[in-house]
Amino acid sequence: MAINATINKITLNIADMDRHYYQDHELTVAQHPSETDLRFMIRLVAFMANASESLTFTKGLESDEEPDLWQKTLTDEIELWVDLGQIDEKRIRKACGRSKQVTIYTYHQRKADIWWQQHQEKCQRFNNLSIFHINAEGIEAMVKRSMPLQCNIQDGEIYLSDDKNSISITFDRLK
Repeated sequence: MAINATINKITLNIADMDRHYYQDHELTVAQHPSETDLRFMIRLVAFMANASESLTFTKGLESDEEPDLWQKTLTDEIELWVDLGQIDEKRIRKACGRSKQVTIYTYHQRKADIWWQQHQEKCQRFNNLSIFHINAEGIEAMVKRSMPLQCNIQDGEIYLSDDKNSISITFDRLK
């Protein structure tokens, strides 16, 4: 018998002073059985950093054809493709060819450093590619089935809080 995904309900209030985006989001997000709490929260951070009315979660780990998040136009063109982790060159090439903008967020510092050393030169040729490393130590402690979250973004840093925790999330731009 297969293990089902965990369904998480998130009430997210975003105040992004950098982009002047202020919005409440009621999200229902599935956490794949093989997805760690850290990766799940990194997906949420990627949503917060790029939040818009048309940004959506995709099938993610369940599909090789879709990124973790994307933003599409009304004519179904991909404006933004967001992937997490250490992506292989073939997938990067495919994403850059299909989308106007591609953003990759890495996490796990040691793995990300090794991956970046191996892919840095190859990634330079893609003009529509941005790569960031997310520093969010302890964020996995915030995972609950029902999460009311307050997100404040200022000067490229995310301040995330719930009823018990408050965490500062920073980004290192790799490309």
